Amino acid sequence: MLSRSLLCLAVLSTSTPVLADTVWLKNGDRLSGKIKVFDGGKLLIQTKYAGVVALDWHQVKTLESDQELLVKQDAYVGEKAKSLHAAEEGMVILANGEAPKTVELASIEQIIKPKPVIEDLVWKGNVDVALDYQRAEKDVDDYDVDFKTSARHGKWRHIAEGEYNRVFQNDVVTTDNWSAEYALDRFLTEQWFWQGRLTYKRDKVEDLARQRTVGTGPGYQFWDDELGAFSLGSLVNRTDYEYSDGGKDNFYSLAMKWDYNRYLLGKSVEFFTNGEVGKPLAGVADYALDAEVGLRYRVTEWASLNLKAEKDIITGTNDSDMSKTRYTAGFGVTW
Repeated sequence: MLSRSLLCLAVLSTSTPVLADTVWLKNGDRLSGKIKVFDGGKLLIQTKYAGVVALDWHQVKTLESDQELLVKQDAYVGEKAKSLHAAEEGMVILANGEAPKTVELASIEQIIKPKPVIEDLVWKGNVDVALDYQRAEKDVDDYDVDFKTSARHGKWRHIAEGEYNRVFQNDVVTTDNWSAEYALDRFLTEQWFWQGRLTYKRDKVEDLARQRTVGTGPGYQFWDDELGAFSLGSLVNRTDYEYSDGGKDNFYSLAMKWDYNRYLLGKSVEFFTNGEVGKPLAGVADYALDAEVGLRYRVTEWASLNLKAEKDIITGTNDSDMSKTRYTAGFGVTW
């Protein structure tokens, strides 16, 4: 009797369908999977047969989900729904206890998974590591670690990034530097923001030993969603240089900063570029450029491989020009 009961339970468990989210499209198609996020006009659904599929929100007829989701009808306020139920075309039912609510799909700006403490907190970032060992006429050991993370809650966004680079040639240190940056954005509208920024760079090998920059200014967020982001910012900076021979310079400058990334091929490949170009208001330097461009390939949901090129240029400072170009390949963690 016991063995028969266990057999019946096993049959029932295998025959019971697995609950999944469902999206109905206006052309009559239906997709089943797990809703990841809706943002920037794209609904991402994880499927077993095609990976992550991005759907145009305007082509969605209705949808349902057994997940607890935060549905936002404006940029800052959202309603947590225990589940979503299908409704007539262009509508969806937010099921929340005894008071279900029917809303228009066109009125929804974002659907995300609620966070346990701060419901609308969006936190993302990456850590990249590159190691290069060459054993030839010159033995070269190259270590490069950098990270970038941002957290958005309501009208505030915190951005932190840093990098460490060290190179040995025949046991002699030829490169040894690190940098750190923190920026705080206050969104004035859905796209316009005001930024305050602090940057510190330290180099133990080059002539320019220390750089400190404090800046502030307006910026514009063109988009920021699960498929990528693009923002431009204009800053008024105060920069202090300290040289290895004890000399010092300080000046004010105007700068333009960009930050762009875009996911391709179903979020498996990411193209990214970020940097800053500045022009001093006084004659301390001609201009400065700090730029990065690269590709990141996602091996899993969290692990990635990356290729990057970095360019640093400072012209006309301390009677000399400084230019550095680096190419790195490595692995990393993305969230």
